[in-house]
Amino acid sequence: MIYFNNAATSWPKPDIVYQAADEFFRSSGINPGRSGTSGEQDAAQIIFETREKIADFFSIGNSAQLVFNSGSTESLNTVIKGVLEKGDHVITSKLEHNSVLRPLERLKIEKEITVDYIEFNPKTAEIEYQSLKNAVKNNTKLIIISHASNVLGTVNNLQRIGEIAAAEDILFLVDAAQTAGVIPIDVDKMKIDFLAVPGHKSLFGPPGIGALYVRDHELIRPLKEGGTGTNSLSVQQPKIMPDYLEAGTLNTPGIIGLGAGIEFIQTEGLKLIHQQEMRLLKKLINGLKILPEIKIYGKKDIDNRTAVTAFNLAALSSNQLAFKLQHEYNIQLRGGLHCAPLLHKFLGTDNQGMLRLSPGYFNTEAEVDEFLNILETII
Repeated sequence: MIYFNNAATSWPKPDIVYQAADEFFRSSGINPGRSGTSGEQDAAQIIFETREKIADFFSIGNSAQLVFNSGSTESLNTVIKGVLEKGDHVITSKLEHNSVLRPLERLKIEKEITVDYIEFNPKTAEIEYQSLKNAVKNNTKLIIISHASNVLGTVNNLQRIGEIAAAEDILFLVDAAQTAGVIPIDVDKMKIDFLAVPGHKSLFGPPGIGALYVRDHELIRPLKEGGTGTNSLSVQQPKIMPDYLEAGTLNTPGIIGLGAGIEFIQTEGLKLIHQQEMRLLKKLINGLKILPEIKIYGKKDIDNRTAVTAFNLAALSSNQLAFKLQHEYNIQLRGGLHCAPLLHKFLGTDNQGMLRLSPGYFNTEAEVDEFLNILETII
């Protein structure tokens, strides 16, 4: 199999990730803070060390501001539903994933919030910063922006957006689903209030694990309440972090696997990983550009982007072509709308969709050549 769907989830994982999760299950498998056995101390220590490791990775000074959850979707829902009140105004973009769009659309009905979806430059796929600034109102509570589009790959300037938000005293939520692990993020320098981080993409962790950075937990209500293993006599959710936003059983093997993924990145070097992925992306784009009847969306250079590009072949259904590549040639990529409906409507691809290619660190140039040869044969 040739796997070009790393924007959905990275595969394969580094061996250290498989080994770490397996070792935990075989040697302990304990739910920290709940079991009353000696093994839970080791699990709790590993969780603490992983929390510290991730905090350091994103330049977070206090690791207690980082909570573990199931991934970016839970992080985004936690902030959107925990911060917004009746009548608040939100600024976001037409690049965003349904993990942002759907909770916002629900709150438009339930809490009568208002939302401005700013446009992006179709050639560069970068948001219109002046439009964002112009959209600010007296009741603007939150700006939500994806660090990079999951369809077009262009990286938005978080520091520039953070400065706009800070100047207007607006909270800033960043969806780092496509950049955590390949693009450096500094929450203080970029003036980020909330950072949604998935574990299963470029951080090389298992599925079902993620993290949320919260600058000030007093500004947010928990998405869920329940057991934390601490302060159990009280029927109120503990106000201390990270317990305040970490109710229920933690995904301990996922956390341990995520920690191993970050160790792998630190050993290999984040810059080296990104450069390797960009080499493969450049080869893919250059190969696509010379094929007839191929339309590439977004920018065609590799500056300021992640290893994601999207294309269509003539008027063919993207889903049909993806199905053909998968079942006849064993090539895994993604066709369809990629959970980004406003992006597709803006670009006029809401009927056809797009084929998304997202090579990863473990892909090879030989795989790129094979894919391009197969696509040429199909054409």
